[in-house]
Amino acid sequence: VLFEIKDLQKKFGSLTVFDGLNETICKGDVVVIIGPSGGGKSTFIRCLNLLEQPTAGKIYFEGEDITAKGFDVNRHRQKVGMVFQQFNLFNNLTVLENITISLTKVKKQSEEESKEKALKLLKRVGLEDKANAYPSQLSGGQKQRIAIAGVLAMRPQCIVLDEATAMLDPIGRSEVISTIERLNRDEGITVVLITHHMNEAEHADRVIVMNEGRVAMDGAPREVFAQVEKLKSIGLTVPDTVELLYELRGAGCDLPLTAITVDECADAIARCFGKSAKEDN
Repeated sequence: VLFEIKDLQKKFGSLTVFDGLNETICKGDVVVIIGPSGGGKSTFIRCLNLLEQPTAGKIYFEGEDITAKGFDVNRHRQKVGMVFQQFNLFNNLTVLENITISLTKVKKQSEEESKEKALKLLKRVGLEDKANAYPSQLSGGQKQRIAIAGVLAMRPQCIVLDEATAMLDPIGRSEVISTIERLNRDEGITVVLITHHMNEAEHADRVIVMNEGRVAMDGAPREVFAQVEKLKSIGLTVPDTVELLYELRGAGCDLPLTAITVDECADAIARCFGKSAKEDN
């Protein structure tokens, strides 16, 4: 277990965002958090990084209480990096300089060592050829991958992304999701991702659905997205594949809602219509 959240409460004045929240996040998992706007998702993950201080309750990271008085917040934020909607890049610095600045200022490394590590980080996110470009010369997806490289400079164990793909076009979203999936798969980095794009959750280990400050659903993507009517009742959509299967089921086709990927969906539909054709003959 990487994170253990116990009886977490967060209030802003008289507004209670959530109360009595209990969750665990395991090392090496990809956890996607979805839910209607205002359901407490962003506040919850900001507590994981201590950008928001919980009102009550405990958060344990590798068994250590990060809500304890005197806890070293800066040390924790090097272990749990955050990526936001905004790219948070310095427009007057090159891509390489945007990454080396954290290595020289925070890690206190030499210019030469920082440059060498920054180039390796750019290679990890597939943008080594953009080292001397400026942010204004990059696409949105490329900017977000640079932001991820900047977070990786701190060598985090976990990356938390707060709707990091919300402002990107489909190509940019695909680039970012592929990058974080590769980092998780190849390097074991734990990923916690908030998104409104349900297709981004299909390869996750877990999907957590938050609604009105509580966990409404929690499980594998196939389990969660198969509950189409429950998700729609709280104002959520499902991946395009599941929506198609759901509509075809409504038209009388015997199709599984757990065929979540494009290939699985296509195979399920082909089998169904192939079976129907045989029966008609």
